[in-house]
Amino acid sequence: QVQLVESGGGLVQPGGSLRLSCAASGIRFSRYAMGWYRQAPGKQRELVAAITSGGTTNYENSVKGRFTISRDNAVTTVYLQMNSLKPEDTAVYYCNARLVDEYWGQGTQVTVSS
Repeated sequence: QVQLVESGGGLVQPGGSLRLSCAASGIRFSRYAMGWYRQAPGKQRELVAAITSGGTTNYENSVKGRFTISRDNAVTTVYLQMNSLKPEDTAVYYCNARLVDEYWGQGTQVTVSS
């Protein structure tokens, strides 16, 4: 059974930082491209950051220079370090694993507000 379990969300003030984690099980983690998506109320889900099995990363333009995605294959976990958070970063953040099949986590809420 495949599981992607996100953690690390919460309430943070503008300018603050959070680190999201996504622990994967039931897949050969090192083979999968991993991504973080987010969905704000009334908006479509969008890709925030992704990392390939080889470690190549890409980012949505609005988070470049502020967010960093990384992976640790030894503990089958992908991370999203989020710095300089803005109110517009408020959303539910989802972990995604993709190869020929695709899996999603349950999501974790990130709220940026003073």
